[in-house]
Amino acid sequence: MKQEPLWSGLALVGALQARVSGSLAREATGVSIDTRTLNPGDLFVAIKGDARDGHEFVRAALEKGAAAAVIDEAHATDLAGSGPLFVVKDVQRSLELLGMRARDRSSALVAAITGSVGKTSTKDMTRLMLSHFGATHASVASYNNQWGVPLTLARMPAGSRYGVFELGMNHAGEIAGLVAQVRPHVAVVTKVAAVHLEHFESVDGIADAKAEIFSGLEGGVAIINRDDEYYERLAAAAAQTAGHVFGFGESEDAQARLLSYRQLDDGCEVEAQVLDRRLSYRIGAPGKHIALNSLAALLVAVVFDLNLEKAAAALADFAPPSGRGQRETLSSGNGDFTLIDESYNANPTSMRAAFELLGATAPGAGGRRIAVLGDMLELGPQAGELHAELAADLSRANVDYLFTAGPLMQRLYYAAPEAMRAAHRATAMELEEAVLSEIRAGDVVMIKGSNGSKMSRIVAALKTKFGAEQAS
Repeated sequence: MKQEPLWSGLALVGALQARVSGSLAREATGVSIDTRTLNPGDLFVAIKGDARDGHEFVRAALEKGAAAAVIDEAHATDLAGSGPLFVVKDVQRSLELLGMRARDRSSALVAAITGSVGKTSTKDMTRLMLSHFGATHASVASYNNQWGVPLTLARMPAGSRYGVFELGMNHAGEIAGLVAQVRPHVAVVTKVAAVHLEHFESVDGIADAKAEIFSGLEGGVAIINRDDEYYERLAAAAAQTAGHVFGFGESEDAQARLLSYRQLDDGCEVEAQVLDRRLSYRIGAPGKHIALNSLAALLVAVVFDLNLEKAAAALADFAPPSGRGQRETLSSGNGDFTLIDESYNANPTSMRAAFELLGATAPGAGGRRIAVLGDMLELGPQAGELHAELAADLSRANVDYLFTAGPLMQRLYYAAPEAMRAAHRATAMELEEAVLSEIRAGDVVMIKGSNGSKMSRIVAALKTKFGAEQAS
C-alpha cells in the first residue's frame, strides 16, 4: 500500500522558507536527520550535530531514496545537481518552522511531558493509552531536545487525533523554547531532582527550568507530582498560565492517588483513586515509580475526556524500552538469571528507584542481587558526595554484590559495606570481565549508569555471552 504523503513539495517550500535547487520534490512521506534510519521518500534535513554535519551525508541520503534534502546556502554550490534540494538560510531554524507549521495545521489534543526522571516512561505510557482511542503521534526514544522536538512535530501527520511530546533540558530557557513550538493543552512535570546540577546553582533552579513547560499553556491543565517537595513552587508557576492544576502521587491532596501497589515478576498491580473513580489495573512493568507516573497518564485521559477504565486497561501492555528497566531472562549454562537493563541514564533519584525495584525482586534458588553501576554525570561539585550517599540505599535493597565503574562510583564503592564490594574498575570496558565471570543461576543483575558511562556495553556483553531466553 502506498504511504500517504506527509508534506507536498509546495507546502515544504512555504513551511521551510526555502528556495528550490534542482527539480521540486512532489511530496515527502517522512522526515529524517539520519541516513542510517532514512526511508525512501523521506525529506532529509542536514542538521549540524555536535560531532558531524548533516551536509556530509546529503548525497548518500539522496542516493538512498530521499525525496529531497534541506541544506543551507553555504553548501548550495557544492551540492547543486545532487538531487532535489530545499535551500535555506539556517537548517535548524527551518526545521523548527516546519514543526510549527505541522502544529498549526493539526487539530490534535496535545500533551507535553518533562521532569528530571520518569518523563520517557510517562510519555510512553501516555502514548500507549491514547493510541487505544485514536491516531496518536509521539516522540520516539528520547527525542526531547532542540532538534528532537521540532523533528517530532514535523513528522506529525495532519490527521493525528492526539500528540505526546517529551521535553528535556540541560540549561535554563531550553524548555521555554521547545514548549512554544509544541503549544500543549496539558503539561506534565513528573518529578524535580538533582540532575544537570553542573549547569545550575541549586535544585531550585532546576525546578524553575522544568516549570517553563507551563509557559506554553494558554489555559489548559498542568499535572504535577503532588509528592514532590517542589510541588508548591511548580504549582505557583503553573497558576500563571494554566486554567487548572491536578496533582498525582500518594498524598491525600492528590487528584490521582496511589492507594496500593503490588509488584509482580512481569509487572505490577495498582489500585488508585482518580478524582471520584476507584480503579484497579495492571501495568506491564514493575516499579513503584512506574505506578506513580501512570497516574499522570490517567490524568491526561481525564483532561481529554476519555474512558478511564479503558485507559487504565491499556497499561497492561506497557513495556519499558531498552536501557530503561527492560528485563530479560538469560541462561548461565546451569540455570537462568534475570537482567534488568537501566543503562540509559542515571541520577540519585532514579538510582534509588532502581535499587528499590532490585530489592523487591526475589532472586532464584542460590541467586544474589547484584548491582553493576557506572558514574552519574552532570552533577556538579557535589557529585562525589551524591554518589557516596547511595550506600545506605544499597543496604536497604539487600544488594549482595556491588560492581562499579568510573571515578565517581569509586566513592560509592568504598562507602558501601565491605562484604558487598565485588569489584571496581576505571571504566565499563575494564569492569566487563569481572561481571561476566561472577554471574550464576538465580541472580538478579541490575546495570545502571549515565549514558556517557557506557554501561550498555556490559548489557550487550551479557546478552552475547548468555543469550536472551525471553523478554518479560
